[in-house]
Amino acid sequence: MKRIFILLFFLSSSIGFSQENDRILTLVEYLGFVKKYHPIVKQAQLITTESETKLLKSRGAFDPKLQVDYNSKKFKKTEYYNKLNTSFKIPTWYGIELKANYEKNDGYYLNPELTTPDKGLYSAGISVPLAKGLLINQRMATLKQAKLYTKQAEAKQQLIINDVLYSAIISYFNWLKNYQSKLIYEDYLVNAETRLQIVKKSFLAGDKPAIDTLETSINLKNRLLDLEKAKIGYIKSTLELSNYLWLDNNLPLELEKAINPDVNTIRKIDIVLNSSILNNNLEQHPKLQELHFKKEILNIDKKLKTNNLLPEVNLQYNFLTSDYNNLNSLNTTNYKSGLNISFPFFLRKERADLKLAKLKLKDINFDISATKVNLKNKISATIQEINSYKKQYQILINLVTDYKKLVNSEERKFILGEGSLFLVNYREIKLIENQLKRIDTEYKLFMSKSNLLRTLSDLY
Repeated sequence: MKRIFILLFFLSSSIGFSQENDRILTLVEYLGFVKKYHPIVKQAQLITTESETKLLKSRGAFDPKLQVDYNSKKFKKTEYYNKLNTSFKIPTWYGIELKANYEKNDGYYLNPELTTPDKGLYSAGISVPLAKGLLINQRMATLKQAKLYTKQAEAKQQLIINDVLYSAIISYFNWLKNYQSKLIYEDYLVNAETRLQIVKKSFLAGDKPAIDTLETSINLKNRLLDLEKAKIGYIKSTLELSNYLWLDNNLPLELEKAINPDVNTIRKIDIVLNSSILNNNLEQHPKLQELHFKKEILNIDKKLKTNNLLPEVNLQYNFLTSDYNNLNSLNTTNYKSGLNISFPFFLRKERADLKLAKLKLKDINFDISATKVNLKNKISATIQEINSYKKQYQILINLVTDYKKLVNSEERKFILGEGSLFLVNYREIKLIENQLKRIDTEYKLFMSKSNLLRTLSDLY
């Protein structure tokens, strides 16, 4: 059975609340949980771990190798041959291979060219590719690409984490929006209840007609209906927010009803946003970095394919001795050498591989150019959108202030018997509409700012 923990306990024990109100979950505290415990964030961290493991695997191509080869044949009491060949190879960066070898062969039917001294034959030498594989080879290319894959994985990891954090932030803002809407309807429900009591008393005193009590009662029922709708929206957004709250061992958290969002978020997010814009360098954007690393990987592949057009020329030279205790016995008098040359006539496979590598490079260049322009335009459009929402938000604040004055004025006139209940309700409805518009515009402003941070990839 899935275990559910109450967030209030863990916040008070591990992160802590605001000193003013120990039941406020701020955006910073919330994101702290998401960054540290969310399963997808943890999963994204496996990307770099996997790439580092592949890098270790590619380094294995340069590991020294010890090899032992023994063959023996005996038939009808005749010892045909005994062949022992041991070697120790050390691969190096530029395709050069160092090699030490020991051979001991004997037998009645042994091939004469395999005959060795009684104590065996020692050799130390080198194998050098003179054309294909000298400046770059598959082993070298794989290691270089593995290092770039590690850097590319870091950029990819940041993009994935930023997407998770963006979704988490939007859930927080939606939670905040529904919480503020609920507060508004709760306040005006109290107003409607108070107004109904006042109108009833005035009716009983003979100052107000009965129709006013009916209208006030209808207004109260509408407020109750609006509040219930707001509560449903708040409950749904709270559950959506809980999807991003986890602890160690993948244990989900659930928000306690008493925990509320920070209504001062709008003043705090600007600090993060301004820092992001001032410090932003588009060339350091993870998406562009990922594409640049991919381009470097393709460049290495192109160099390898170009090198494959060269003929294969391998030179081997080994010093020979039967006395391993005397290093002076290793000289040019006793040696074993070889030269291997291989070259296909038409090179159709090699030329096709090179052409494909060049096409991939062209494709990635187009992708880089398009991504750069797209990011610039998206950032510019989002900044303009933010500026527009700021202006709208300020206008709505002024409108709310003015409508509050109108409502207060109409209420005073109504209490004094000079105004009408209809005008009071009408003014109040307009006030509520503008307060909700202000909340909605604040939400859109938050969305735009978060979208900018996401585009800049500066959430993580």
